[in-house]
Amino acid sequence: MRVFTRVVERRSFTLAAGDLGLPRSTVTDAVKQLEARLGVRLLQRTTRHVSPTLDGEAYHRRCLALIADLEDAEAGFGGAKPRGMLRVDVHGTLARHFVLPRLPDFLATYPEIELTISEGDRLVDLIREGIDCVLRVGDLQDSDMVARRVTMLEEVTCAAPSYVERFGLPQDIDALDGHRMVGFRSSATGGLLPLEFMVGGSLRMVTLPSPVAVNGAESFVAAARLGFGLIQVPRYHVAQDLARGTLISVLPDFPPSPTPVSLLYPRNRQLSPRVRVFIDWVAGLFPKMTL
Repeated sequence: MRVFTRVVERRSFTLAAGDLGLPRSTVTDAVKQLEARLGVRLLQRTTRHVSPTLDGEAYHRRCLALIADLEDAEAGFGGAKPRGMLRVDVHGTLARHFVLPRLPDFLATYPEIELTISEGDRLVDLIREGIDCVLRVGDLQDSDMVARRVTMLEEVTCAAPSYVERFGLPQDIDALDGHRMVGFRSSATGGLLPLEFMVGGSLRMVTLPSPVAVNGAESFVAAARLGFGLIQVPRYHVAQDLARGTLISVLPDFPPSPTPVSLLYPRNRQLSPRVRVFIDWVAGLFPKMTL
């Protein structure tokens, strides 16, 4: 099963054999034996590519669960540290600011964990895609995943000096008439997210014309630096811009509501030891306060 799952992950018998330190012929024979015993074809093979069949995808998911259970059982003896492949999907900006700088500490503590990090903010089917856990920003939709909130991020409204020179600096929400925003397109709905302001204890949403719309956090901030419009982002993301003056805080007396950061993992899958230690480690990266 470990051989088969590695072939699926690497999409190659040769690369899987190299990872496992086995002859390629051994890897090929192992998969053939699985297919013979199950009576189904698990992999589609061409001269350049290997991919799982529908049966292969289903068997791959079961293999991951069974291997995780085995590793959990083995970890209960002899004080063994968690080991094996760990797949996580993270919000890219959070990864670069909080996770990656501290990652050497985690890998030094758990040197036998092999970490694969994918980046995005889309909705992920953890079971189908073989992902162990997800780190996400924002309010969560109802799902069958367990959500563990790790912090709340302070949000700030800002714009470039060139934008302020052209459109002025609004003093209250009603003064936003005639202003523009950089549109951020939601991966969940496909629509543009409105600006949010806390006014007298109530949340007020404002949608402005958007000459430019993006769906990535880095492009969002870059568009604001170029003067395309107002944006709202976590303060940590633009702290250096605000300090250098390449972005200016706008309407600080009417801040957006803080944004939650959560870890998500499957509700019905027993967590392997490596997933548990990673979740606890990530939760510890964030102070229990608004950043």
